Amino acid sequence: MLQYPCAAFWGDWELLDWNCFDFVVSSVGVAAAQKTWCVAKPSASNDILSLNLNYACSQVSCAVIQKGGPCYYPDNLVSRAAVAMNLYYASNGRHPWNCYFNNSALVVQSDPSYGSCTYY
Repeated sequence: MLQYPCAAFWGDWELLDWNCFDFVVSSVGVAAAQKTWCVAKPSASNDILSLNLNYACSQVSCAVIQKGGPCYYPDNLVSRAAVAMNLYYASNGRHPWNCYFNNSALVVQSDPSYGSCTYY
């Protein structure tokens, strides 16, 4: 049983709620074909985002958000946490549960990359 997302839009990003409803998909189903990314919820508190950032960067390399890295700017916690959370999500198989972060993250279908900052 796979969970299928219900979508909503926030700016240019399509936000997915993996808890919306369940249905059975074959192993070659359409749901598996769509690439997704993990980003921080805009409503997440700075305390939670700091915890997420520290945890993700303890598990994966966060060199891209260090000074001089392609994702250093914009220089704010939401942006840095989103990049780090996505690095963690991508390195762990892009499973919805790898983007939970205590309900402070969203799985999106629109590539959040910008400028020279590539979300993998």
